[in-house]
Amino acid sequence: MSIVPAPQPDGPLFAEVDMGGDASVPTVRATVVQASTIFYDTPATLDKAERLLAEAAGYGSQLVVFPEAFIGGYPRGSNFGVTIGNRTAKGKEEFRKYHASAIDVPGPEIERLAAMAGKYKVYLVMGVIERDGYTLYCTVVFFDSQGRFLGKHRKIMPTVLERIIWGFGDGSTITVFETPIGKVGAAICWENKMPLLRTAMYAKGIEIYCAPTADSRDVWQASMTHIALEGGCFVLSANQFCRRKDYPPPPEYLFSGTEDELNPDSVVCAGGSVIISPSGAILAGPNYDGEALISADLDMGEIARAKFDFDVVGHYSRPEVLSLIVRDHPAKPVTFTSASEKTEDAHKLL
Repeated sequence: MSIVPAPQPDGPLFAEVDMGGDASVPTVRATVVQASTIFYDTPATLDKAERLLAEAAGYGSQLVVFPEAFIGGYPRGSNFGVTIGNRTAKGKEEFRKYHASAIDVPGPEIERLAAMAGKYKVYLVMGVIERDGYTLYCTVVFFDSQGRFLGKHRKIMPTVLERIIWGFGDGSTITVFETPIGKVGAAICWENKMPLLRTAMYAKGIEIYCAPTADSRDVWQASMTHIALEGGCFVLSANQFCRRKDYPPPPEYLFSGTEDELNPDSVVCAGGSVIISPSGAILAGPNYDGEALISADLDMGEIARAKFDFDVVGHYSRPEVLSLIVRDHPAKPVTFTSASEKTEDAHKLL
């Protein structure tokens, strides 16, 4: 493994970890992006995403995975003024600004991301904060190399205080997309610790398992290695690398409980982005040094070699003893009967 030398000001944005590859076997060149959001500035973050995507495509990447909440931002350190039984006016204003930074799916930002994927001929997996009315969701959106929006996955279980700002996804977006480069899906951050969710994704045949995250702890690597071995799939985990100065300065934005200990250059998320093979081998990363593009060539034949040993939803399953039911229909709080009646009337006219 080699590190590309640090770029000059008019050169690439970040160094890339380059694994090389063997042209005699089918491979997919994949990149995970380790970079920070420009917080509260979605247009500038989209511009940054395009620069990173262009650089990854320049290295020959076919698949590029961005971190959790890259578009819209991960509100690290904020508590939105919430205590049990009380919400502050300042916290409500923080939520208003955060809501304004989120994006609609579909919407103009999705159209731009699709155009970027098509322009650079890459499959794009992007973490976003999705706005659906006045509820926000932590979401991953998928695009093919022709610039088409494939669909999304909403985080089904936000973690701890995330639950005060994000809604809960349902089973309808536990999605795995079949593409020419492999079957691609995603689980976000601590969703990856949910064994039943992982099992559902394995049952859908996932081959390239994307794990956008906000967890930079060393122990995260153990989870990523376990999933690669358990699922017999490639695991691509992308996290932001952020310093305090990547967020608005105080008093506009405060890191609750730690603000006094921070200076503008303090690292508040150390990254740890990584790519792991179905055999559990680390192909690239983990990187804790700064913003970077981290790449590897995925030998797709490794999936079959791994599953020869262990296929968790195949020859290593025991459905007569253990089984899983996934409710994968949309969970709607309100259903209007007039809509179904109009559909029935239309069918009668045919």
